[in-house]
Amino acid sequence: MLTTYLKRLGFLGIVSLSLMAHGEDQGAPLLSLQHQWATVNYEMEGDAQLDAFLRLIDQAKNLTELTSNSPQALTWLAISQSSTASAKGGLGALDYAESAKDNLEKAIEKDEHVLEGAALTVLAALYHKVPGWPVSFGSDKKAEALFKRALKVNPQGMDQNFFYAEFLFDDKEFRKAQKHLDIAKDAPEKPNRPLADKMRRQEIAKLQEKLSTKL
Repeated sequence: MLTTYLKRLGFLGIVSLSLMAHGEDQGAPLLSLQHQWATVNYEMEGDAQLDAFLRLIDQAKNLTELTSNSPQALTWLAISQSSTASAKGGLGALDYAESAKDNLEKAIEKDEHVLEGAALTVLAALYHKVPGWPVSFGSDKKAEALFKRALKVNPQGMDQNFFYAEFLFDDKEFRKAQKHLDIAKDAPEKPNRPLADKMRRQEIAKLQEKLSTKL
C-alpha cells in the first residue's frame, strides 16, 4: 500500500509556470531550473533520473540562498524534492515529501500568489498523494481546501484545474471533475514550458478517457 501511495507522487512535478512574467532578477535561473526539471521528469528514468533530481535539489538550494529564500525559489526547491520522492520510492521518499511540504508552507507564508498559485497547487497535490496518519501527513480535507485557494489565485490555470480534476475523480465527483478538466483543456499554452505543456496535455487526455467511462 505504501509503495502505491509513493508511486503516485510521480505526478507532483507539476509547476513550470510563466516565471519570466514576474520580471524578477532570479527569473532566468528559475527558468533554467524549470527546463532541466522537465527534461529529467519526462525524458529520464531509473537511477539516472534519481541522480538528476538530487542535483536539481542542490541547484534549487543554492538559488534559495542567493535569493534570500524567495518564495519562487522555495517553490522550485519543493518541486524538486517532491519529484525526488517519486523517483526514490520506499520509506526514504517520505523525508523528501516532508521537506517539500515545509518549503511550500514557507513559500506560501511569504506570498500565497507565488508563481500564479503554484505553491498552493503543489502542496494540495502532496496532501492528496501521500499516505495519511500514522505514516505521513496526507489529508484530502486539507488538499481540497488548498486546491480551492489555488483556484482563487489562478481560476483558469491548466495545472490548478487538472490536479483538482484528478482529486475530484479520485473522490468520485465525476461531473465536477469534468468541469475542471474542461477548463484545463482550454488553458492557453505557455511559450516557456513546451515540454511540460505537451506532457500535461497527454495527462489531461488520459484523465478524460477515464472520466468518459464514468459519465
